[in-house]
Amino acid sequence: MDSLLSHLWRDETPYIFGAALLLSALLFRALAGSRATLKHTLLFLAFWLLVDVAAGVFAVRGELTIAAGVHQLALLGFGLVLIRLSGLTLFRALLPLLHVRPPRILEDILVIVGYIIWAMVRMGYAGVDLSGLVATSAVITAVVAFAMQDTLGNVLGGLALQLDNSLEIGDWVRFDDVSGRVVEIQWRYTAILTRNGEKVVVPNSQLMKSKFTVIADGDLGVQGWRRWIWFNIDYAVAPAQVIATVERAIAEAEIGNVAKTPPPSCVAMEFSDGSIRYALRYWLIDPQDDDPTDSAVRVHVFAALARAGWRIALPDQTLHLVKESDAHRERVHERELEKRLRALSGIELFAPLSDGERRTLAERLVAAPFAAGDVMTHQGAVAHWLYIVASGEAAVMWQAPDGQQRQIGVIPAGAVFGEMGLMTGAPRSTTVVARADVECYRLDKSGFEDIIRARPEIAEAMSHTLAERVRQIEAMQAQLRREGSENVPAGGYAAILERIREFFGLP
Repeated sequence: MDSLLSHLWRDETPYIFGAALLLSALLFRALAGSRATLKHTLLFLAFWLLVDVAAGVFAVRGELTIAAGVHQLALLGFGLVLIRLSGLTLFRALLPLLHVRPPRILEDILVIVGYIIWAMVRMGYAGVDLSGLVATSAVITAVVAFAMQDTLGNVLGGLALQLDNSLEIGDWVRFDDVSGRVVEIQWRYTAILTRNGEKVVVPNSQLMKSKFTVIADGDLGVQGWRRWIWFNIDYAVAPAQVIATVERAIAEAEIGNVAKTPPPSCVAMEFSDGSIRYALRYWLIDPQDDDPTDSAVRVHVFAALARAGWRIALPDQTLHLVKESDAHRERVHERELEKRLRALSGIELFAPLSDGERRTLAERLVAAPFAAGDVMTHQGAVAHWLYIVASGEAAVMWQAPDGQQRQIGVIPAGAVFGEMGLMTGAPRSTTVVARADVECYRLDKSGFEDIIRARPEIAEAMSHTLAERVRQIEAMQAQLRREGSENVPAGGYAAILERIREFFGLP
Protein backbone atom coordinates (compact mmCIF):
# COMPACT_ATOMS: atom_id res chain seq x y z
CA MET A 1 0.00 0.00 0.00
CA ASP A 2 2.82 2.39 0.90
CA SER A 3 4.46 1.57 -2.42
CA LEU A 4 1.25 2.42 -4.32
CA LEU A 5 0.92 5.75 -2.47
CA SER A 6 4.53 6.63 -3.18
CA HIS A 7 3.95 6.14 -6.89
CA LEU A 8 0.72 8.17 -6.81
CA TRP A 9 1.87 11.08 -4.65
CA ARG A 10 4.67 12.28 -6.90
CA ASP A 11 6.30 15.68 -6.60
CA GLU A 12 3.88 17.43 -8.96
CA THR A 13 0.68 15.85 -7.61
CA PRO A 14 0.21 18.04 -4.48
CA TYR A 15 0.57 21.20 -6.56
CA ILE A 16 -1.93 19.97 -9.15
CA PHE A 17 -4.59 19.12 -6.62
CA GLY A 18 -3.88 22.19 -4.49
CA ALA A 19 -4.33 24.49 -7.48
CA ALA A 20 -7.46 22.60 -8.59
CA LEU A 21 -9.08 22.85 -5.15
CA LEU A 22 -8.23 26.57 -4.80
CA LEU A 23 -9.69 27.44 -8.21
CA SER A 24 -12.75 25.29 -7.53
CA ALA A 25 -13.40 27.11 -4.23
CA LEU A 26 -13.26 30.49 -6.00
CA LEU A 27 -15.59 29.28 -8.75
CA PHE A 28 -18.04 27.72 -6.30
CA ARG A 29 -18.93 31.20 -5.02
CA ALA A 30 -18.71 32.98 -8.38
CA LEU A 31 -20.90 30.44 -10.21
CA ALA A 32 -23.68 30.33 -7.62
CA GLY A 33 -26.38 30.22 -10.28
CA SER A 34 -24.67 27.97 -12.87
CA ARG A 35 -22.34 25.38 -11.36
CA ALA A 36 -22.93 22.70 -13.97
CA THR A 37 -19.71 23.62 -15.83
CA LEU A 38 -17.68 23.39 -12.59
CA LYS A 39 -19.28 20.03 -11.77
CA HIS A 40 -18.37 18.59 -15.17
CA THR A 41 -14.80 19.88 -14.86
CA LEU A 42 -14.36 18.26 -11.44
CA LEU A 43 -15.73 14.97 -12.81
CA PHE A 44 -13.10 15.25 -15.55
CA LEU A 45 -10.45 15.75 -12.84
CA ALA A 46 -11.70 12.65 -11.03
CA PHE A 47 -11.41 10.65 -14.25
CA TRP A 48 -7.76 11.61 -14.72
CA LEU A 49 -7.13 10.78 -11.06
CA LEU A 50 -8.37 7.25 -11.78
CA VAL A 51 -6.01 7.11 -14.76
CA ASP A 52 -3.13 8.11 -12.46
CA VAL A 53 -4.22 5.41 -9.99
CA ALA A 54 -3.97 2.92 -12.84
CA ALA A 55 -0.43 4.18 -13.52
CA GLY A 56 0.46 3.57 -9.86
CA VAL A 57 -0.95 0.04 -10.04
CA PHE A 58 1.19 -0.72 -13.10
CA ALA A 59 4.24 0.66 -11.30
CA VAL A 60 3.66 -1.55 -8.23
CA ARG A 61 3.38 -4.59 -10.51
CA GLY A 62 6.75 -3.73 -12.04
CA GLU A 63 5.42 -2.68 -15.44
CA LEU A 64 7.28 0.62 -15.34
CA THR A 65 7.13 1.48 -19.07
CA ILE A 66 3.36 1.20 -19.12
CA ALA A 67 3.13 3.07 -15.81
CA ALA A 68 5.24 5.94 -17.16
CA GLY A 69 3.09 6.25 -20.28
CA VAL A 70 -0.18 6.18 -18.34
CA HIS A 71 1.18 8.72 -15.85
CA GLN A 72 2.16 11.07 -18.70
CA LEU A 73 -1.37 10.73 -20.07
CA ALA A 74 -2.78 11.57 -16.62
CA LEU A 75 -0.52 14.64 -16.43
CA LEU A 76 -1.88 15.74 -19.79
CA GLY A 77 -5.41 15.43 -18.44
CA PHE A 78 -4.56 17.22 -15.19
CA GLY A 79 -3.12 20.10 -17.20
CA LEU A 80 -6.28 20.33 -19.33
CA VAL A 81 -8.38 20.47 -16.15
CA LEU A 82 -6.24 23.25 -14.66
CA ILE A 83 -6.40 25.24 -17.90
CA ARG A 84 -10.18 24.91 -17.92
CA LEU A 85 -10.46 25.97 -14.26
CA SER A 86 -8.09 28.88 -14.88
CA GLY A 87 -10.19 30.05 -17.83
CA LEU A 88 -13.39 29.82 -15.78
CA THR A 89 -11.80 31.74 -12.90
CA LEU A 90 -10.54 34.51 -15.19
CA PHE A 91 -13.70 34.96 -17.30
CA ARG A 92 -16.43 34.00 -14.82
CA ALA A 93 -15.01 35.34 -11.52
CA LEU A 94 -12.22 37.94 -11.87
CA LEU A 95 -13.25 39.94 -14.95
CA PRO A 96 -16.91 40.33 -13.80
CA LEU A 97 -15.59 41.84 -10.56
CA LEU A 98 -13.90 44.48 -12.72
CA HIS A 99 -17.18 44.98 -14.65
CA VAL A 100 -15.59 43.53 -17.79
CA ARG A 101 -17.69 40.97 -19.67
CA PRO A 102 -15.85 39.78 -22.80
CA PRO A 103 -17.64 37.54 -25.34
CA ARG A 104 -17.95 33.90 -24.31
CA ILE A 105 -16.38 32.85 -27.56
CA LEU A 106 -13.13 34.62 -26.53
CA GLU A 107 -13.01 32.46 -23.41
CA ASP A 108 -13.41 29.34 -25.53
CA ILE A 109 -10.64 30.41 -27.92
CA LEU A 110 -8.11 31.13 -25.17
CA VAL A 111 -8.89 27.87 -23.40
CA ILE A 112 -8.50 25.90 -26.65
CA VAL A 113 -5.18 27.65 -27.38
CA GLY A 114 -4.07 26.70 -23.85
CA TYR A 115 -5.06 23.08 -24.52
CA ILE A 116 -2.99 23.01 -27.72
CA ILE A 117 0.10 24.55 -26.09
CA TRP A 118 -0.09 22.18 -23.13
CA ALA A 119 -0.53 19.18 -25.41
CA MET A 120 2.57 20.20 -27.43
CA VAL A 121 4.57 20.68 -24.20
CA ARG A 122 3.67 17.23 -22.94
CA MET A 123 4.44 15.66 -26.32
CA GLY A 124 7.85 17.41 -26.22
CA TYR A 125 8.53 15.84 -22.80
CA ALA A 126 7.51 12.48 -24.24
CA GLY A 127 10.15 12.76 -27.01
CA VAL A 128 7.81 13.50 -29.93
CA ASP A 129 9.48 15.41 -32.81
CA LEU A 130 7.33 18.54 -32.96
CA SER A 131 8.87 19.91 -36.19
CA GLY A 132 7.69 16.90 -38.17
CA LEU A 133 4.36 16.99 -36.42
CA VAL A 134 3.89 20.65 -37.29
CA ALA A 135 4.63 20.03 -40.97
CA THR A 136 2.27 17.07 -41.08
CA SER A 137 -0.44 18.94 -39.19
CA ALA A 138 -0.19 21.86 -41.62
CA VAL A 139 -1.08 19.58 -44.52
CA ILE A 140 -3.87 17.96 -42.52
CA THR A 141 -5.16 21.40 -41.50
CA ALA A 142 -5.27 22.55 -45.13
CA VAL A 143 -7.24 19.46 -46.16
CA VAL A 144 -9.64 19.79 -43.24
CA ALA A 145 -10.11 23.51 -43.87
CA PHE A 146 -11.01 22.89 -47.52
CA ALA A 147 -13.44 20.13 -46.58
CA MET A 148 -15.06 22.15 -43.76
CA GLN A 149 -15.04 25.63 -45.24
CA ASP A 150 -18.74 26.20 -44.50
CA THR A 151 -18.30 25.17 -40.87
CA LEU A 152 -15.17 27.28 -40.52
CA GLY A 153 -17.05 30.22 -42.07
CA ASN A 154 -19.74 29.84 -39.41
CA VAL A 155 -17.14 29.63 -36.65
CA LEU A 156 -15.24 32.69 -37.86
CA GLY A 157 -18.55 34.51 -38.35
CA GLY A 158 -19.57 33.78 -34.76
CA LEU A 159 -16.19 35.00 -33.57
CA ALA A 160 -16.48 38.24 -35.56
CA LEU A 161 -20.06 38.88 -34.37
CA GLN A 162 -19.05 38.68 -30.74
CA LEU A 163 -15.74 40.50 -30.97
CA ASP A 164 -17.14 43.55 -32.79
CA ASN A 165 -20.39 43.55 -30.72
CA SER A 166 -22.53 43.90 -33.84
CA LEU A 167 -24.96 41.46 -32.18
CA GLU A 168 -25.58 40.80 -28.52
CA ILE A 169 -27.85 38.50 -26.56
CA GLY A 170 -31.20 40.27 -26.11
CA ASP A 171 -30.99 42.39 -29.29
CA TRP A 172 -34.09 42.58 -31.48
CA VAL A 173 -33.15 41.90 -35.10
CA ARG A 174 -34.76 41.57 -38.51
CA PHE A 175 -33.05 39.28 -41.03
CA ASP A 176 -34.75 38.52 -44.36
CA ASP A 177 -38.24 37.37 -43.31
CA VAL A 178 -37.22 36.59 -39.70
CA SER A 179 -37.82 39.06 -36.87
CA GLY A 180 -37.21 38.38 -33.20
CA ARG A 181 -34.88 38.51 -30.21
CA VAL A 182 -31.35 37.04 -30.19
CA VAL A 183 -31.21 34.31 -27.53
CA GLU A 184 -27.96 32.50 -28.44
CA ILE A 185 -24.72 33.26 -30.28
CA GLN A 186 -22.80 30.01 -30.68
CA TRP A 187 -19.73 29.04 -32.67
CA ARG A 188 -21.77 27.75 -35.59
CA TYR A 189 -25.09 29.63 -35.46
CA THR A 190 -27.13 32.44 -33.95
CA ALA A 191 -30.57 31.60 -32.54
CA ILE A 192 -33.45 34.07 -32.89
CA LEU A 193 -36.69 33.67 -30.91
CA THR A 194 -39.63 35.06 -32.91
CA ARG A 195 -42.82 36.54 -31.49
CA ASN A 196 -44.59 33.31 -32.45
CA GLY A 197 -42.38 31.36 -30.05
CA GLU A 198 -40.31 29.85 -32.89
CA LYS A 199 -36.56 29.43 -32.46
CA VAL A 200 -34.91 30.19 -35.81
CA VAL A 201 -31.31 29.02 -36.21
CA VAL A 202 -29.30 31.19 -38.64
CA PRO A 203 -25.75 30.11 -39.67
CA ASN A 204 -23.24 32.77 -38.68
CA SER A 205 -21.77 32.83 -42.19
CA GLN A 206 -25.13 34.01 -43.56
CA LEU A 207 -25.28 36.84 -41.03
CA MET A 208 -21.79 37.95 -42.04
CA LYS A 209 -22.60 37.86 -45.76
CA SER A 210 -26.06 39.49 -45.59
CA LYS A 211 -27.57 42.64 -44.17
CA PHE A 212 -29.47 42.42 -40.88
CA THR A 213 -31.21 45.13 -38.87
CA VAL A 214 -30.78 45.66 -35.12
CA ILE A 215 -33.97 47.22 -33.72
CA ALA A 216 -33.71 49.83 -30.93
CA ASP A 217 -29.98 49.41 -30.31
CA GLY A 218 -29.45 50.76 -26.79
CA ASP A 219 -25.68 51.12 -27.36
CA LEU A 220 -26.43 53.85 -29.92
CA GLY A 221 -28.80 55.69 -27.59
CA VAL A 222 -31.93 54.57 -29.46
CA GLN A 223 -34.62 54.01 -26.82
CA GLY A 224 -37.42 52.82 -29.07
CA TRP A 225 -38.55 51.69 -32.52
CA ARG A 226 -40.44 54.09 -34.76
CA ARG A 227 -43.65 52.61 -36.15
CA TRP A 228 -45.93 53.82 -38.95
CA ILE A 229 -49.74 53.84 -38.92
CA TRP A 230 -51.31 54.59 -42.32
CA PHE A 231 -54.76 56.03 -43.06
CA ASN A 232 -56.55 57.99 -45.82
CA ILE A 233 -58.79 61.06 -45.45
CA ASP A 234 -60.88 62.77 -48.11
CA TYR A 235 -59.54 65.85 -49.92
CA ALA A 236 -62.40 67.91 -48.49
CA VAL A 237 -60.61 68.01 -45.10
CA ALA A 238 -57.66 70.37 -44.73
CA PRO A 239 -54.42 68.41 -44.13
CA ALA A 240 -53.35 70.81 -41.37
CA GLN A 241 -56.51 69.98 -39.41
CA VAL A 242 -55.99 66.22 -39.80
CA ILE A 243 -52.34 66.43 -38.72
CA ALA A 244 -53.06 68.61 -35.68
CA THR A 245 -56.04 66.50 -34.55
CA VAL A 246 -54.25 63.14 -34.77
CA GLU A 247 -51.00 64.37 -33.22
CA ARG A 248 -52.84 65.96 -30.29
CA ALA A 249 -55.03 62.89 -29.69
CA ILE A 250 -52.12 60.41 -29.58
CA ALA A 251 -49.83 62.71 -27.59
CA GLU A 252 -52.48 63.24 -24.90
CA ALA A 253 -53.76 59.66 -24.74
CA GLU A 254 -52.33 57.18 -22.22
CA ILE A 255 -51.38 54.23 -24.45
CA GLY A 256 -49.16 51.52 -23.01
CA ASN A 257 -45.80 50.90 -24.72
CA VAL A 258 -45.96 54.23 -26.61
CA ALA A 259 -43.12 56.64 -25.78
CA LYS A 260 -43.97 60.23 -24.87
CA THR A 261 -40.55 61.38 -26.12
CA PRO A 262 -39.96 61.73 -29.02
CA PRO A 263 -43.60 62.77 -29.48
CA PRO A 264 -45.77 61.20 -32.21
CA SER A 265 -45.86 62.99 -35.53
CA CYS A 266 -48.36 62.87 -38.38
CA VAL A 267 -47.40 63.64 -41.97
CA ALA A 268 -49.24 63.82 -45.28
CA MET A 269 -47.36 61.28 -47.37
CA GLU A 270 -48.97 61.39 -50.80
CA PHE A 271 -51.99 62.35 -52.89
CA SER A 272 -53.74 59.13 -53.82
CA ASP A 273 -56.89 58.41 -55.81
CA GLY A 274 -59.77 60.15 -54.06
CA SER A 275 -57.94 60.93 -50.80
CA ILE A 276 -54.74 62.06 -49.08
CA ARG A 277 -52.61 59.31 -47.56
CA TYR A 278 -51.34 60.09 -44.04
CA ALA A 279 -48.87 58.35 -41.75
CA LEU A 280 -48.79 58.62 -37.97
CA ARG A 281 -45.29 57.88 -36.68
CA TYR A 282 -44.81 56.97 -33.03
CA TRP A 283 -42.03 55.37 -30.97
CA LEU A 284 -42.58 51.85 -29.64
CA ILE A 285 -40.82 51.13 -26.33
CA ASP A 286 -40.75 47.31 -26.36
CA PRO A 287 -40.59 45.57 -29.78
CA GLN A 288 -42.18 42.44 -28.29
CA ASP A 289 -45.71 43.93 -28.47
CA ASP A 290 -45.54 45.65 -31.86
CA ASP A 291 -48.85 44.50 -33.35
CA PRO A 292 -50.99 44.97 -30.19
CA THR A 293 -49.58 48.49 -29.72
CA ASP A 294 -50.19 49.33 -33.39
CA SER A 295 -53.78 48.17 -32.90
CA ALA A 296 -54.25 50.36 -29.81
CA VAL A 297 -52.87 53.40 -31.65
CA ARG A 298 -55.21 52.75 -34.60
CA VAL A 299 -58.17 52.66 -32.17
CA HIS A 300 -57.24 56.10 -30.85
CA VAL A 301 -56.67 57.49 -34.35
CA PHE A 302 -60.07 56.17 -35.47
CA ALA A 303 -61.82 57.68 -32.44
CA ALA A 304 -60.11 61.06 -32.95
CA LEU A 305 -61.15 61.16 -36.60
CA ALA A 306 -64.73 60.17 -35.71
CA ARG A 307 -64.97 62.94 -33.09
CA ALA A 308 -63.89 65.42 -35.74
CA GLY A 309 -66.59 64.10 -38.07
CA TRP A 310 -64.16 62.60 -40.63
CA ARG A 311 -64.39 59.13 -42.09
CA ILE A 312 -61.54 56.95 -43.31
CA ALA A 313 -61.52 57.36 -47.09
CA LEU A 314 -62.03 54.30 -49.26
CA PRO A 315 -60.37 53.74 -52.66
CA ASP A 316 -62.40 55.00 -55.60
CA GLN A 317 -64.17 52.13 -57.24
CA THR A 318 -67.37 51.32 -59.12
CA LEU A 319 -69.98 49.56 -57.02
CA HIS A 320 -73.47 48.28 -57.77
CA LEU A 321 -75.61 49.40 -54.85
CA VAL A 322 -79.10 48.34 -53.84
CA LYS A 323 -81.10 51.44 -52.94
CA GLU A 324 -82.61 51.33 -49.48
CA SER A 325 -86.25 52.24 -49.07
CA ASP A 326 -87.41 55.37 -47.30
CA ALA A 327 -89.15 53.19 -44.72
CA HIS A 328 -85.87 51.47 -43.83
CA ARG A 329 -84.03 54.76 -43.41
CA GLU A 330 -86.85 56.08 -41.26
CA ARG A 331 -86.66 53.04 -38.95
CA VAL A 332 -82.90 53.47 -38.54
CA HIS A 333 -83.39 57.17 -37.79
CA GLU A 334 -86.10 56.46 -35.21
CA ARG A 335 -83.94 53.88 -33.41
CA GLU A 336 -81.07 56.37 -33.13
CA LEU A 337 -83.47 59.11 -32.00
CA GLU A 338 -84.91 56.86 -29.27
CA LYS A 339 -81.37 56.13 -28.07
CA ARG A 340 -80.66 59.86 -27.80
CA LEU A 341 -83.95 60.55 -26.03
CA ARG A 342 -83.12 57.89 -23.43
CA ALA A 343 -79.78 59.59 -22.86
CA LEU A 344 -81.49 62.96 -22.37
CA SER A 345 -84.29 61.68 -20.13
CA GLY A 346 -82.07 61.01 -17.12
CA ILE A 347 -80.36 64.42 -17.13
CA GLU A 348 -81.67 66.80 -14.46
CA LEU A 349 -80.51 69.87 -16.37
CA PHE A 350 -83.04 69.21 -19.16
CA ALA A 351 -85.94 68.28 -16.86
CA PRO A 352 -87.74 71.63 -17.48
CA LEU A 353 -87.96 70.88 -21.23
CA SER A 354 -91.12 69.52 -22.81
CA ASP A 355 -91.15 66.26 -24.78
CA GLY A 356 -91.14 68.18 -28.04
CA GLU A 357 -88.21 70.33 -26.97
CA ARG A 358 -86.25 67.25 -25.88
CA ARG A 359 -86.96 65.63 -29.25
CA THR A 360 -85.70 68.76 -31.02
CA LEU A 361 -82.61 68.66 -28.82
CA ALA A 362 -82.04 64.97 -29.62
CA GLU A 363 -82.04 65.78 -33.32
CA ARG A 364 -79.21 68.23 -32.77
CA LEU A 365 -76.89 65.97 -30.78
CA VAL A 366 -73.58 65.03 -32.44
CA ALA A 367 -71.91 61.64 -31.86
CA ALA A 368 -68.48 62.05 -30.20
CA PRO A 369 -66.63 58.79 -29.38
CA PHE A 370 -63.49 58.70 -27.20
CA ALA A 371 -60.93 55.91 -26.79
CA ALA A 372 -59.59 54.90 -23.37
CA GLY A 373 -56.96 57.42 -22.33
CA ASP A 374 -58.28 60.29 -24.45
CA VAL A 375 -58.48 63.73 -22.82
CA MET A 376 -62.12 64.74 -23.29
CA THR A 377 -61.74 68.31 -22.02
CA HIS A 378 -58.96 70.40 -20.45
CA GLN A 379 -59.11 72.42 -17.26
CA GLY A 380 -59.22 76.10 -18.19
CA ALA A 381 -60.31 75.49 -21.79
CA VAL A 382 -63.21 77.51 -23.22
CA ALA A 383 -65.71 75.27 -25.04
CA HIS A 384 -69.39 76.17 -25.59
CA TRP A 385 -70.76 72.65 -25.51
CA LEU A 386 -71.51 69.79 -23.13
CA TYR A 387 -71.10 66.00 -23.37
CA ILE A 388 -73.70 63.36 -22.53
CA VAL A 389 -72.02 60.04 -21.62
CA ALA A 390 -74.05 57.24 -23.23
CA SER A 391 -71.63 54.40 -22.31
CA GLY A 392 -68.29 53.99 -20.56
CA GLU A 393 -66.89 56.19 -17.82
CA ALA A 394 -64.40 59.03 -17.37
CA ALA A 395 -62.18 60.34 -14.58
CA VAL A 396 -62.45 63.94 -13.35
CA MET A 397 -58.97 65.39 -12.74
CA TRP A 398 -58.23 68.71 -11.01
CA GLN A 399 -54.89 70.50 -11.13
CA ALA A 400 -54.18 72.23 -7.81
CA PRO A 401 -52.31 75.54 -7.54
CA ASP A 402 -49.14 73.60 -6.65
CA GLY A 403 -49.26 71.96 -10.11
CA GLN A 404 -50.20 68.47 -8.91
CA GLN A 405 -53.12 66.77 -10.66
CA ARG A 406 -55.55 64.75 -8.55
CA GLN A 407 -58.60 62.66 -9.38
CA ILE A 408 -61.68 64.09 -7.66
CA GLY A 409 -64.47 62.04 -9.18
CA VAL A 410 -65.78 59.69 -11.87
CA ILE A 411 -68.37 60.44 -14.58
CA PRO A 412 -70.45 57.26 -15.20
CA ALA A 413 -72.69 56.35 -18.12
CA GLY A 414 -75.85 58.49 -18.17
CA ALA A 415 -74.12 61.55 -16.70
CA VAL A 416 -73.35 64.90 -18.29
CA PHE A 417 -70.41 67.31 -18.00
CA GLY A 418 -69.48 70.67 -19.50
CA GLU A 419 -72.89 72.24 -18.82
CA MET A 420 -71.34 75.43 -17.40
CA GLY A 421 -69.52 75.97 -20.68
CA LEU A 422 -72.74 75.46 -22.66
CA MET A 423 -74.94 77.65 -20.50
CA THR A 424 -72.58 80.46 -19.38
CA GLY A 425 -69.44 80.19 -21.52
CA ALA A 426 -67.32 79.65 -18.38
CA PRO A 427 -63.94 77.90 -18.80
CA ARG A 428 -63.70 74.23 -17.84
CA SER A 429 -63.11 73.81 -14.10
CA THR A 430 -61.58 70.30 -14.41
CA THR A 431 -59.90 67.95 -16.88
CA VAL A 432 -61.87 64.86 -17.94
CA VAL A 433 -60.04 61.72 -19.15
CA ALA A 434 -61.71 58.62 -20.61
CA ARG A 435 -61.06 55.58 -18.39
CA ALA A 436 -62.52 53.21 -20.99
CA ASP A 437 -63.91 53.56 -24.49
CA VAL A 438 -66.62 56.22 -24.08
CA GLU A 439 -69.57 56.89 -26.38
CA CYS A 440 -70.76 60.49 -26.01
CA TYR A 441 -73.20 62.91 -27.56
CA ARG A 442 -72.13 66.53 -27.88
CA LEU A 443 -74.58 69.44 -27.64
CA ASP A 444 -73.30 72.77 -28.96
CA LYS A 445 -74.55 76.23 -28.00
CA SER A 446 -76.11 76.67 -31.45
CA GLY A 447 -78.12 73.46 -30.98
CA PHE A 448 -79.70 74.73 -27.75
CA GLU A 449 -79.99 78.44 -28.56
CA ASP A 450 -83.35 78.26 -30.39
CA ILE A 451 -85.05 76.46 -27.51
CA ILE A 452 -83.89 78.79 -24.75
CA ARG A 453 -84.67 81.89 -26.83
CA ALA A 454 -88.23 80.61 -27.41
CA ARG A 455 -88.72 79.97 -23.68
CA PRO A 456 -86.44 82.22 -21.59
CA GLU A 457 -88.04 80.99 -18.37
CA ILE A 458 -86.12 77.70 -18.82
CA ALA A 459 -82.95 79.59 -17.90
CA GLU A 460 -84.24 80.25 -14.36
CA ALA A 461 -85.03 76.56 -13.76
CA MET A 462 -81.66 75.48 -15.12
CA SER A 463 -79.77 78.00 -13.00
CA HIS A 464 -80.78 76.13 -9.82
CA THR A 465 -79.31 72.88 -11.18
CA LEU A 466 -76.11 74.61 -12.24
CA ALA A 467 -75.76 76.33 -8.86
CA GLU A 468 -75.92 72.94 -7.15
CA ARG A 469 -73.24 71.62 -9.51
CA VAL A 470 -71.03 74.63 -8.69
CA ARG A 471 -71.48 73.97 -4.97
CA GLN A 472 -70.41 70.35 -5.42
CA ILE A 473 -67.31 71.34 -7.38
CA GLU A 474 -66.32 73.95 -4.80
CA ALA A 475 -66.79 71.40 -1.98
CA MET A 476 -64.51 68.87 -3.68
CA GLN A 477 -61.87 71.51 -4.34
CA ALA A 478 -62.08 72.73 -0.74
CA GLN A 479 -61.29 69.21 0.42
CA LEU A 480 -58.08 69.50 -1.57
CA ARG A 481 -57.27 72.82 0.19
CA ARG A 482 -58.25 75.18 -2.55
CA GLU A 483 -60.07 78.37 -1.57
CA GLY A 484 -63.04 79.27 -3.75
CA SER A 485 -63.47 78.41 -7.42
CA GLU A 486 -61.66 80.28 -10.16
CA ASN A 487 -63.25 78.68 -13.18
CA VAL A 488 -66.96 78.88 -12.33
CA PRO A 489 -69.12 81.95 -11.66
CA ALA A 490 -69.72 82.59 -7.97
CA GLY A 491 -72.76 84.04 -6.17
CA GLY A 492 -75.35 81.23 -6.37
CA TYR A 493 -78.11 80.68 -8.87
CA ALA A 494 -78.95 84.38 -9.28
CA ALA A 495 -75.47 85.14 -10.60
CA ILE A 496 -75.57 82.07 -12.81
CA LEU A 497 -78.99 83.09 -14.18
CA GLU A 498 -77.57 86.50 -15.08
CA ARG A 499 -74.64 84.83 -16.88
CA ILE A 500 -77.02 82.57 -18.85
CA ARG A 501 -79.11 85.53 -19.98
CA GLU A 502 -76.02 87.47 -20.96
CA PHE A 503 -74.50 84.50 -22.81
CA PHE A 504 -77.62 83.77 -24.87
CA GLY A 505 -78.71 87.41 -25.21
CA LEU A 506 -82.00 86.93 -23.33
CA PRO A 507 -84.07 89.85 -22.05
